[in-house]
Amino acid sequence: MSPTSALAQGKPHTGGVQALYATQAEAEKAAKEHFHCTGAHRMGNQWMPCSKHTNQPKH
Repeated sequence: MSPTSALAQGKPHTGGVQALYATQAEAEKAAKEHFHCTGAHRMGNQWMPCSKHTNQPKH
């Protein structure tokens, strides 16, 4: 299971940076602090950092 899917299911993650947030404001804050982008976008009923999904760094 990927860390993102674990977060989506409410299970605790073990390191890394959270990628799903309950509010747009939390996702925008993470975008600046951890993802080096701006904005946020919806992912279902949650929010992800960066204005577009493709802006996120590839690992």
